[in-house]
Amino acid sequence: MKITNTPLFFTLALASVFFFPTEVFAQDIPQLQDFNQTRIDYNQKGMIILGSWAVGNMVWGGIGASQNSGQTKAFHQMNLYWNSVNLIIAGFGYWQASKETPGTDFWATMEAQQKIEKILLFNAGLDLAYIAGGFYMKERGLRNEKDQLFGFGKSVILQGGFLLAFDAVMYGFHQTHSKELQEIMQNISLGPTGFSMVIPLN
Repeated sequence: MKITNTPLFFTLALASVFFFPTEVFAQDIPQLQDFNQTRIDYNQKGMIILGSWAVGNMVWGGIGASQNSGQTKAFHQMNLYWNSVNLIIAGFGYWQASKETPGTDFWATMEAQQKIEKILLFNAGLDLAYIAGGFYMKERGLRNEKDQLFGFGKSVILQGGFLLAFDAVMYGFHQTHSKELQEIMQNISLGPTGFSMVIPLN
């Protein structure tokens, strides 16, 4: 039976869990290896971009903080602090991606793809909160004539804006990439022995 409809595929697959052993659905689909490798590559390149942004801001922040005072110094200080955390996150994320092996298991592939998309959407929500918090800090600093708070707010707005753009672009790449999984699924045949690929003749 060739699966040509994605929702139908999931319905049949989930229903079939009650009739076939779990091991049947853990079998390898070689075509998924390239799909998973692309997802891993996206994550590695994303962490390189985030790490580069972090290093650049730390250098800029260190120089700017040492050569300025008032709200400008606070702005550069926050850039330095914020991106120290970004660099740790980027390094850990790159390490995780480099350790991941592109598998060929169907369910593991689905789980990994959905996980990265959910993480990016969650991060985008946090980024909006950062930006809102930055505007709040900036407004409080202006109202109370506190240069440090004003400078910190400007930095948080900048960093939140970058992270929002970063997560949006990453989500766009991953979401577009997920369509390739649907194409693979259209050539999957579900039978009593599990999944197998149907090779189009044309």
